[in-house]
Amino acid sequence: MSIQIFILSKLMEDNSYPYKLKKQLSEPIPFDQLGGLTESKLYYHFESLAKKGLVEVVEIIKEEHRPDKQIFEITDKGREALPKLIYKLFENADDVKEMVVGLANLKYVNRDDVIEIMKKKLQKIKGHQRKIDGFEERVQIDNENEKFIEFLSSYISNRVEHTIYWLEELIKRLEQDQI
Repeated sequence: MSIQIFILSKLMEDNSYPYKLKKQLSEPIPFDQLGGLTESKLYYHFESLAKKGLVEVVEIIKEEHRPDKQIFEITDKGREALPKLIYKLFENADDVKEMVVGLANLKYVNRDDVIEIMKKKLQKIKGHQRKIDGFEERVQIDNENEKFIEFLSSYISNRVEHTIYWLEELIKRLEQDQI
């Protein structure tokens, strides 16, 4: 979904073609490599968006000794779908790293709605944290599993605390219009 949001948001700015967007992702930081985004994956997502009627080919550029370039534009249906996809991304994300593309495209959604989604997500995670607290007390600990239970408990606890911290930080920055 992130790749499709990225494509649609770029097409909101200007018509483009897959290779050009891949280049934009790779310079100056190689986000394409960090995210495992290959050219074939990008083309696949363009085709998928075209089948859904969210983008369409508006021009084909033919160059000698080179493959044809299909220039895409976003459709009205794509413009309507983009905010919905961004909201869905925020709702489904398990942590902040999965929200990066949505955060980069806040201009296409209502900031207050995003803050509400984040606050609900934070409350849900805090509910999970309460369930996790006392985990060791509910598990039968013996000499065989003691070290494993300690490790697992510490890992889960730290991970949840980390997620809570960054969600609270994200909410604060969204509310202060710093993102």
